[in-house]
Amino acid sequence: MSADELAAFLQTERTVVCATNGPRGWPHLMPLWYAVREGELWAWTYAKSQKVRNLQRDPRATLQVEAGTTYDQLRGVMIEAETTIHREPATVTALGVELMLRYTPPETLEDASARAGIEAGVAHQAPKRVGLQFTAIRISSFDHRKLAGG
Repeated sequence: MSADELAAFLQTERTVVCATNGPRGWPHLMPLWYAVREGELWAWTYAKSQKVRNLQRDPRATLQVEAGTTYDQLRGVMIEAETTIHREPATVTALGVELMLRYTPPETLEDASARAGIEAGVAHQAPKRVGLQFTAIRISSFDHRKLAGG
Protein backbone atom coordinates (compact mmCIF):
# COMPACT_ATOMS: atom_id res chain seq x y z
CA MET A 1 0.00 0.00 0.00
CA SER A 2 1.10 3.54 -0.61
CA ALA A 3 1.39 5.88 2.37
CA ASP A 4 -2.00 7.44 1.54
CA GLU A 5 -3.65 4.03 1.11
CA LEU A 6 -2.18 2.86 4.41
CA ALA A 7 -3.42 5.97 6.24
CA ALA A 8 -6.93 5.54 4.78
CA PHE A 9 -6.94 1.83 5.62
CA LEU A 10 -6.01 2.45 9.27
CA GLN A 11 -8.68 5.16 9.57
CA THR A 12 -11.31 2.82 8.13
CA GLU A 13 -10.61 -0.42 9.99
CA ARG A 14 -11.61 -0.89 13.61
CA THR A 15 -9.57 -3.60 15.32
CA VAL A 16 -5.85 -4.17 15.72
CA VAL A 17 -4.46 -7.47 16.97
CA CYS A 18 -1.58 -6.74 19.33
CA ALA A 19 1.08 -9.41 19.85
CA THR A 20 3.34 -9.09 22.88
CA ASN A 21 5.94 -11.45 24.32
CA GLY A 22 4.27 -13.50 27.03
CA PRO A 23 5.90 -14.57 30.31
CA ARG A 24 6.57 -18.12 29.07
CA GLY A 25 8.04 -17.01 25.77
CA TRP A 26 4.87 -17.55 23.75
CA PRO A 27 3.25 -14.75 21.75
CA HIS A 28 0.27 -13.21 23.52
CA LEU A 29 -2.32 -11.93 21.02
CA MET A 30 -5.21 -9.64 21.91
CA PRO A 31 -7.57 -7.45 19.88
CA LEU A 32 -7.77 -3.75 20.67
CA TRP A 33 -9.73 -0.77 19.48
CA TYR A 34 -7.39 1.98 18.36
CA ALA A 35 -7.07 5.59 17.30
CA VAL A 36 -4.59 6.98 14.81
CA ARG A 37 -2.71 9.99 16.16
CA GLU A 38 -0.18 11.65 13.86
CA GLY A 39 0.34 8.36 12.03
CA GLU A 40 0.76 6.26 15.19
CA LEU A 41 -1.68 3.75 16.60
CA TRP A 42 -2.83 4.35 20.18
CA ALA A 43 -5.01 2.09 22.30
CA TRP A 44 -6.12 1.85 25.90
CA THR A 45 -6.46 -1.18 28.07
CA TYR A 46 -6.64 -2.23 31.71
CA ALA A 47 -3.44 -1.40 33.57
CA LYS A 48 -3.38 -4.85 35.17
CA SER A 49 -3.84 -6.74 31.89
CA GLN A 50 -1.40 -9.38 30.73
CA LYS A 51 -0.46 -7.34 27.67
CA VAL A 52 0.60 -4.41 29.87
CA ARG A 53 2.69 -6.68 32.09
CA ASN A 54 4.29 -8.10 28.94
CA LEU A 55 5.01 -4.61 27.58
CA GLN A 56 6.55 -3.53 30.88
CA ARG A 57 9.05 -6.39 30.52
CA ASP A 58 9.58 -5.93 26.79
CA PRO A 59 8.11 -2.89 24.99
CA ARG A 60 8.17 -4.56 21.57
CA ALA A 61 4.81 -5.35 19.98
CA THR A 62 3.70 -6.54 16.58
CA LEU A 63 0.38 -5.14 15.40
CA GLN A 64 -1.84 -6.57 12.66
CA VAL A 65 -4.79 -4.82 11.07
CA GLU A 66 -6.47 -6.76 8.28
CA ALA A 67 -9.60 -6.83 6.14
CA GLY A 68 -11.18 -8.98 3.48
CA THR A 69 -13.15 -12.21 3.52
CA THR A 70 -11.85 -13.87 0.36
CA TYR A 71 -8.24 -14.36 -0.72
CA ASP A 72 -8.46 -11.87 -3.58
CA GLN A 73 -9.77 -9.21 -1.17
CA LEU A 74 -7.27 -9.66 1.68
CA ARG A 75 -5.34 -6.59 2.70
CA GLY A 76 -3.63 -5.43 5.81
CA VAL A 77 -0.67 -4.03 7.60
CA MET A 78 1.81 -5.45 10.10
CA ILE A 79 3.61 -2.96 12.31
CA GLU A 80 6.61 -3.81 14.46
CA ALA A 81 6.51 -1.19 17.19
CA GLU A 82 8.07 0.07 20.39
CA THR A 83 5.36 0.75 22.95
CA THR A 84 5.17 3.63 25.39
CA ILE A 85 2.79 3.08 28.30
CA HIS A 86 1.03 6.28 29.37
CA ARG A 87 -0.42 6.44 32.88
CA GLU A 88 -1.11 10.17 33.22
CA PRO A 89 -4.84 10.57 34.01
CA ALA A 90 -5.40 13.43 31.55
CA THR A 91 -3.69 11.52 28.70
CA VAL A 92 -5.58 8.29 29.43
CA THR A 93 -8.92 10.08 29.77
CA ALA A 94 -8.50 12.04 26.53
CA LEU A 95 -7.54 8.85 24.69
CA GLY A 96 -10.54 7.02 26.13
CA VAL A 97 -12.92 9.74 24.98
CA GLU A 98 -11.33 9.74 21.52
CA LEU A 99 -11.75 5.97 21.25
CA MET A 100 -15.34 5.94 22.46
CA LEU A 101 -16.30 8.73 20.04
CA ARG A 102 -14.61 6.81 17.20
CA TYR A 103 -16.51 3.61 17.96
CA THR A 104 -19.90 5.08 18.87
CA PRO A 105 -22.38 5.04 15.97
CA PRO A 106 -22.71 8.60 14.58
CA GLU A 107 -26.49 8.62 15.01
CA THR A 108 -26.01 8.02 18.74
CA LEU A 109 -23.88 11.16 18.99
CA GLU A 110 -26.72 13.29 17.62
CA ASP A 111 -28.20 13.19 21.13
CA ALA A 112 -26.57 16.00 23.13
CA SER A 113 -26.46 13.89 26.28
CA ALA A 114 -24.63 11.04 24.52
CA ARG A 115 -21.24 12.76 24.58
CA ALA A 116 -21.67 13.66 28.26
CA GLY A 117 -22.51 10.03 28.97
CA ILE A 118 -19.42 8.89 27.08
CA GLU A 119 -17.21 11.34 28.98
CA ALA A 120 -18.66 10.22 32.32
CA GLY A 121 -18.16 6.55 31.46
CA VAL A 122 -14.58 7.16 30.38
CA ALA A 123 -13.84 9.22 33.50
CA HIS A 124 -15.05 6.26 35.58
CA GLN A 125 -12.86 3.77 33.66
CA ALA A 126 -9.73 5.89 33.14
CA PRO A 127 -8.16 5.33 36.60
CA LYS A 128 -8.01 1.58 35.84
CA ARG A 129 -6.58 2.05 32.35
CA VAL A 130 -3.38 2.98 30.55
CA GLY A 131 -2.76 4.41 27.11
CA LEU A 132 -0.55 2.47 24.72
CA GLN A 133 1.37 4.45 22.10
CA PHE A 134 2.81 2.25 19.36
CA THR A 135 5.77 3.84 17.55
CA ALA A 136 6.44 2.00 14.30
CA ILE A 137 9.91 0.59 13.75
CA ARG A 138 8.99 -1.38 10.61
CA ILE A 139 5.78 -1.45 8.55
CA SER A 140 4.79 -4.10 6.05
CA SER A 141 1.52 -3.92 4.14
CA PHE A 142 -0.25 -6.03 1.55
CA ASP A 143 -3.28 -5.71 -0.70
CA HIS A 144 -4.32 -8.80 -2.64
CA ARG A 145 -6.81 -6.72 -4.63
CA LYS A 146 -3.75 -5.48 -6.57
CA LEU A 147 -2.62 -8.96 -7.60
CA ALA A 148 -2.82 -9.80 -11.29
CA GLY A 149 -6.16 -11.43 -12.06
CA GLY A 150 -7.50 -10.53 -8.56
